[in-house]
Amino acid sequence: MSLAGVRDMSAIETAPEDRLPIRTYVTEHDDGLIREAILRELDRGGQVYFVHNRVQSIDVVAGRLRRLVPEARFCVGHGQMAEDQLEQVMIDFAAGDADVLVCTTIIESGLDIPNVNTLVVNNAHRFGLAQLYQLRGRVGRGSVRAYAYFVYARDTQLTEHAEQRLRTIFEATELGAGFRIAMKDLEIRGAGNLLGAEQSGQIASVGFDLYTRLLSEAIDLARASRDGTPLPTDATAPEQRPSLDLPIDAFLPPDYVADDAARLSLYQRLAAVTTGEELGQLIGELEDRFGPLPEAAQNLVYLVGLRLRAGRAGVGQITATEGDVVVKFRGQIRVDVQRLSREVGTPLRAGSNQLRLARGRGQAWLATLQRLIDLLPAA
Repeated sequence: MSLAGVRDMSAIETAPEDRLPIRTYVTEHDDGLIREAILRELDRGGQVYFVHNRVQSIDVVAGRLRRLVPEARFCVGHGQMAEDQLEQVMIDFAAGDADVLVCTTIIESGLDIPNVNTLVVNNAHRFGLAQLYQLRGRVGRGSVRAYAYFVYARDTQLTEHAEQRLRTIFEATELGAGFRIAMKDLEIRGAGNLLGAEQSGQIASVGFDLYTRLLSEAIDLARASRDGTPLPTDATAPEQRPSLDLPIDAFLPPDYVADDAARLSLYQRLAAVTTGEELGQLIGELEDRFGPLPEAAQNLVYLVGLRLRAGRAGVGQITATEGDVVVKFRGQIRVDVQRLSREVGTPLRAGSNQLRLARGRGQAWLATLQRLIDLLPAA
């Protein structure tokens, strides 16, 4: 909702003074690695969180860790413990009476113990991306370098989404990576009902570009009404823009613009274009940053330009039927259809408020449609 402008969003990008990025590792479970990580933290006088999010087996895991690292002092904490018992465990751990806290995700928010600078998350593939990010944020709370190990069982076949989550948490280690991780989480899990039929209707039919345009227009109109400012009345205003329903793939492919935030920003900028000059500048920026436009991106740019020119020519709707392209006007046709047919280079059939041209085979009709719109006089 913030990306679409419905809600405001603030991003804190300045890290606390002396804060260091957390070194993050994603790997198969290895007893030797876990023992080494715990002992290294103990050698520098620190403490460790070991997260195992299964209450039924947490004591078994704690026992295994005690045998693995007999030099360390362990304590166990989880949400099913009695309140006074859990409180005492946390007080003792914060006081330094234990070296390793074997716990569930009860630590993922609100816990600030600067002396804890190593985190091990067991079965990390079962956690959500936001959970992994919150857990990692429990270490590195001071000026000491922190380490986070996200481990999963050997020979485990990771699902596609689990692999994406672990790859994201591994790659996004810089300070202030929360927004980047949130964008990736949005891509992996989906946007829920915001882009579903219950909230936004048939977004799959109109496409994301048109959806963001319509949403932006509705927001602008609501703000204008609230602030008492004049509503837009030019050819780029919502009520003057034609609707397009053409059978072409028009989008920015992820392999062309890989970053999700950049791709969404470009969609919004395309939706906000009001002149051919602005569109040309945006095309130049795309080619400069990402290279030549692929076919789907060319189609998207084509639709944006077509809508701008059609709106100024008084066109209200352009749709493609089985064999024709129908151009409907907001009023009566005011052109010489025969002369226009000669200039376009294809026969046009006219009604009281519409023109029809044959689609034919292939994509040649797209260029013909553009010539037709270019030749229409301004409304």
